[in-house]
Amino acid sequence: MSTTAATLPRDFFATALEVAQRAADAAETVITRRYRTHDFSITTKADATPVTEADREAEAEIKRVLRAQFPQHACYGEEEGREGEGDFLWLIDPIDGTRAFVRGYPFFSTQIALMHAGELVLGVSAAGAFGERAWAVRGGGAFLRGRDGRVARVQVSGATEFGPRSAVSTGNLKSLAASPARWAILADIVRETGRIRGYGDFLHYHLLARGAIDLVIESDLNILDIAALVVIVREAGGVFTDLDGGAVGLATTSALAGPPALHAHALRMFQATPARSVS
Repeated sequence: MSTTAATLPRDFFATALEVAQRAADAAETVITRRYRTHDFSITTKADATPVTEADREAEAEIKRVLRAQFPQHACYGEEEGREGEGDFLWLIDPIDGTRAFVRGYPFFSTQIALMHAGELVLGVSAAGAFGERAWAVRGGGAFLRGRDGRVARVQVSGATEFGPRSAVSTGNLKSLAASPARWAILADIVRETGRIRGYGDFLHYHLLARGAIDLVIESDLNILDIAALVVIVREAGGVFTDLDGGAVGLATTSALAGPPALHAHALRMFQATPARSVS
């Protein structure tokens, strides 16, 4: 009989988290060396995004650590795709933010998540060059280690509406911008909120999880970008869906994340307007 995510034993989560942390450490060793020395060449993938030796080496190191403990688990990596089948699937983005990595600014991270029977149950978001790491397992709360090395349990803000004190961050918005109606909704949010920024990538989700900002909106991403962050935000008390309110899954391409009441308010705004693109 297969277990569900709700019945996985706590000792499994403890072991899986410890292994994921070690995998992130192994990746960070590779990435830090390459980043500090700028020792890499850049090639362009079919989707016009850059990839370096550091991406491939870091993914290989992550898989090496994971497979030593969980040889039967499947892996889905940014560079090598899906390998294996089964209820347990590790989702790996060795360097989320490769453009930042190659240009020499520290807004990139390693994202490692575990999905069990279609449900995201564990996430590690390791941003070594920036100096932060966040993690969470289902039912265990969310934690963040800051630049000072201290670890704290984190919680989303209590924001319930847009106003002078609210803060919203956006990421990629190309698809959203192709829908005039939804672009107008975003404009309404910009007018109503006190502060709008585009922190992007791991950073705005870390800020969201610790209550420093109140909402994240993105329309162009893939599951490997956000899988770990979904678990972290949820365990910090937030709600994380796509822009239509759909559950996050392997095919997700957009994100709406925030405290429950504000997320619900923003979702009503987006759901009131169909996402029709410019023809």
